Parts: sequence; structure tokens; C-alpha cells
Amino acid sequence: MKKGLPAPLEAVCGFLEMFFATMLIAGMVFTYFLHVTTIKGESMMDTLKPEDKVIVTSFCKNPKQGDIIVFNADESVTMNEEGELVHGRGMNIILVKRVIACAGQTVDFDFERGIVYVGGKEYHEDYISGLTHTDEGAFIGHYPVTVPEGYVYVMGDNRRNSRDSRSAELGYVAVDNIIGKVLFRVAPSGSIGRIK
Repeated sequence: MKKGLPAPLEAVCGFLEMFFATMLIAGMVFTYFLHVTTIKGESMMDTLKPEDKVIVTSFCKNPKQGDIIVFNADESVTMNEEGELVHGRGMNIILVKRVIACAGQTVDFDFERGIVYVGGKEYHEDYISGLTHTDEGAFIGHYPVTVPEGYVYVMGDNRRNSRDSRSAELGYVAVDNIIGKVLFRVAPSGSIGRIK
């Protein structure tokens, strides 16, 4: 506080110092560690709906199975007939999807029954909207696939309307392309809360 000022002015100065320090710290946190993103598209319904606003943390270099991530989809990583990784041009957009498998885990499907298998076991997903009946061409003839080091296998919760790791336009997602992990929904007001 400033010495020699009248008590009410000292109180005002003290409040202003605290207010501006708090705003500076909040600004730095939201610039470098957290940011707000608006959901576009329907691929994560019913978990996330179009125009939902979510807080994303930039700390996500070790994604875990079940995490909802935001990533740059500017490259595709699929397989050729020999089972070798093929890097190509992706969709050149930012996407939000759920991590289904991490490096070293196997992914397989029974598209007829709509079942996903991870590590040879049926993967129970109580958040999905519709079963997984379609293969989008990323790994045709190669399932089960084992996720390579440095990559994750992602899918949208709305399996009938999601371009994800099944798609030849995306395939595996490089961990280096992950922007962050979705933590919390802040809008609309009726849906504020932690996201599972």
C-alpha cells in the first residue's frame, strides 16, 4: 500500500493492485495453459454438441485411453498393402475426438456387429451414439492394427457421423499434433460441467 494516503484511498489502491495482478495471472494461464474452444460438427454427439464451448488444456503429450483431445489433422498416417506406414496430406482442419488406443495397443473391429476391440477385448463405451459399423479405408485388410509409438487411434462418439482414425483422410494421429485435452464445458449454461 502507498504510505501517506488517506485510508480509503489506500484501500482502493490495494484492491486495484490485487485486481490487476489477478487479471495478469489469469491472462497468462489462458494464454499459455488453457483456452476456450467452440465445438463444430456432430462427430462427438451426444457427449459434445455443436456450439458447446469447452476448456482445453495444452498439457497433453501423454494422452490416455478415453481422453477427448483437440488436434491438428493436417496429415494422414495410414498403411499400404505391405503394412508400412504411409504419410499423406490430411484434412487440414482442427478436430476433436476421443482416444481409443495408445501406442502398443491393438485395435480391431467386428463391423457387422458394431463392436470395437482394444487389446483383444471388447471395448465397452457407454458414451457412444450408435455402433461402429463402417470402415472408412485407413487400414483395410490390416485389422487388427497395433498403434505405433508416438501415435494414438481416435474416434468420434457419434460413430455414424465421424471422420476419425478409420478414415483414409486421417488414420493414426501423431502425439506431436495434439493441441490439448478437453477438460470442462463452460457453455451452454445448462450443460456446464466436467466432460467424461
